[in-house]
Amino acid sequence: MVKTYRLENLSCTSCAAKFEKNVRDLPDIKNVNLNFGASKLTIDGNVTIEALEKAGAFDHIRVYPEKEKVPHVPFYKRRQTIETAFSLLLLIAGIIVSFQMGETHPWSIALFGGSMAIGGYHMFWTGLKNLSTFQFDMKTLMTIAIIGAVIIGEWREGAVVVFLFAVSEALESFSMNKARQSIRSLMDLAPARALIQRSGELIEMDTEDIRIGDILIVKPGQKIAMDGMVLRGQSSVNQAAITGESLPAAKTAGDEVFAGTMNEEGALEVTVTKRVEDTTIAKIIHLVEEAQAEKAPTQKFIDQFAKYYTPVIIAIAFLVALIPGFVTGNWELWVYQGLAVLVVGCPCALVVSTPVAIVTAIGNAARQGVLIKGGVHLEETGRINAVAFDKTGTLTKGYPEVTDVLTQGTITNEELLKLAASVEAMSQHPLAKAISQAAAGVYASEGFNSVTGKGAYALVNGETVYVGSLDWAEEKGLRIPEKARKLQESGKSVTAVFSEIALLGTIAVADAIRTESPLIIKKLKAMGIGQTIMLTGDHPATARAIAAEIGVTDVRAGLMPEDKLTAIKELKKQYGRVAMVGDGINDAPALAASNIGIAMGGAGTDAALETADIALMADDLEKLPYTIRLSRKTLRIIKENIVFALGLKIIALLLIIPGWLTLWIAIFADMGATLLVILNALRLVKVQK
Repeated sequence: MVKTYRLENLSCTSCAAKFEKNVRDLPDIKNVNLNFGASKLTIDGNVTIEALEKAGAFDHIRVYPEKEKVPHVPFYKRRQTIETAFSLLLLIAGIIVSFQMGETHPWSIALFGGSMAIGGYHMFWTGLKNLSTFQFDMKTLMTIAIIGAVIIGEWREGAVVVFLFAVSEALESFSMNKARQSIRSLMDLAPARALIQRSGELIEMDTEDIRIGDILIVKPGQKIAMDGMVLRGQSSVNQAAITGESLPAAKTAGDEVFAGTMNEEGALEVTVTKRVEDTTIAKIIHLVEEAQAEKAPTQKFIDQFAKYYTPVIIAIAFLVALIPGFVTGNWELWVYQGLAVLVVGCPCALVVSTPVAIVTAIGNAARQGVLIKGGVHLEETGRINAVAFDKTGTLTKGYPEVTDVLTQGTITNEELLKLAASVEAMSQHPLAKAISQAAAGVYASEGFNSVTGKGAYALVNGETVYVGSLDWAEEKGLRIPEKARKLQESGKSVTAVFSEIALLGTIAVADAIRTESPLIIKKLKAMGIGQTIMLTGDHPATARAIAAEIGVTDVRAGLMPEDKLTAIKELKKQYGRVAMVGDGINDAPALAASNIGIAMGGAGTDAALETADIALMADDLEKLPYTIRLSRKTLRIIKENIVFALGLKIIALLLIIPGWLTLWIAIFADMGATLLVILNALRLVKVQK
């Protein structure tokens, strides 16, 4: 049986690995998957929560069922914080007594020993157990160093080191919890209970018990608990939690709504269309957590590096203690220096440098309505050199709109549109719909007739009005203005409106360009992405006209889905790393072939969520530059973190040469590096659209 649990107090990658190993060693366990970023454990097997907590007792790991909310414990109430505070009090008392009576006085030793015991007994216990099984992690190295310090009589330094280590652990735990807040905030979006109308009765029930087809009652100011379709009512719904849109969306009968969004004005009756585990917010949470579990290339390299790094540090510490001690005979000094090397060499900062940045960036993106499905995709997005776009529905709105109205004689634009809409009111043609939407109203008409391949006509205000192709108007002996022909040559569909004796005007209809598209292309160019390519199945003339208006650098038109796939392969050869932006359905082959597939409109679109590496949930192209900027900043922060983690340690190790390296400098170097990389990664929270 596969079960998922939430974990608390999981703040260290090496502790997470040890906990996973302990769980794997339990009886009746078939498979274990520990997601450190999301603090989540998935087990295939038969096990109790008590057995799991026993496996994590070395680090006080608490285990909760997935559906149960993990209780939030304030920082000042946490066990680590309280123990660290008591350790500090005893350390201060010990320092005062040692200055009065000497460091080796029994009272000084008792106070320093008490400080070490309270602040570090968990570390000592784990370190000694690790030492007995030859597992060399951070706690093992620290335990060896502290025991060595006590043996050579450095009680004060040993106590200072234990206290600083306890501070480091407490702050690291606090920082990792902050980084995970994005997931917890997503989980809290959708209410756990909802009001349902079933068999004529109103029943409040858990969302797990709600069935597809139930009627959900949503009052003004309430959050919508389930995905569904509006049955009755109208309101504005704030969808920022799902799509990142800043403005509320108007909803009326037939519109789709999502769990976790806020109903702001009117009451709504919603027909439930998905079970609670299948809602868009549930899928987002699942995909974001899986994304945080997936290791980025840099993280995989660091993990491999850390495997060899720790034994090398132990060997260096041994040599530092042995060789100069043997040469100079000053064993106390060089054993002390060797112990300091063990402390400064702890790989914690290096190991945590990448995952904390990945977790923070993916969580930030999810809150902005951008779903990034893994650290590998986050890193890859930061390295792209070219972006290919599908045209329809990506750079354009995906539906026809009236773009130009040219009138003849004294008739006004409004009158021409009204006449054309009066004829087209009975037509199902997409262009007819665009004209009807642009018109302020219609006149009464009768005798509607459609002429295949030409257009339609009807009797309006007692006169026959024709709406059709320019060629049909010319067949009637009417002259078409040159301007109308040029609109047609630019790729627009131009319709003539005429009577039996005169041309009344022309109306141009086109798949309108998104207002933000030209600005997005400019932003990409300003970011250094010089190559932007449009891939479309549309006519080359239409594609070229739209490309010129938007500002893309290359156009490839008349393409079938398989042609788009070929084009992506060619672009990769030409430019290196290429991203493809499409709708996630008919562009699936091209999205899969590109280095990064970016789907538009992920909210409610299963195909987009499953096909692409990144989904722009609000169908908002403006999120593309933000995503690239976030990815690039993440890459930069990961590199900075690695430099910080190794740089501080190298500087500290260089202090061995003049013999200046002390245990407290060593712990400051290790603690400082760890906190520095975490705080540096948390800067990614501030990256906004």
